[in-house]
Amino acid sequence: MKRRVLIGRIAQEAKEQGVGWKLLREGGNHTVYKLGAEMIPIPRHTEINEHTAQGIFKECETELGKGWWR
Repeated sequence: MKRRVLIGRIAQEAKEQGVGWKLLREGGNHTVYKLGAEMIPIPRHTEINEHTAQGIFKECETELGKGWWR
């Protein structure tokens, strides 16, 4: 999955649910976003494998609800 697609899916769902989504900081290996009260690190690779993407989506479940990406 492309990194920008992954970020876009999370941002779109956060917007639809009225949850805050903003860039917190850029690191050397990860970009850290804030989703509501959660901090979500996203690797700085253009291509993120599906297993890693599923893990990132699961981290977002506390704010966006169980299975929101399906």
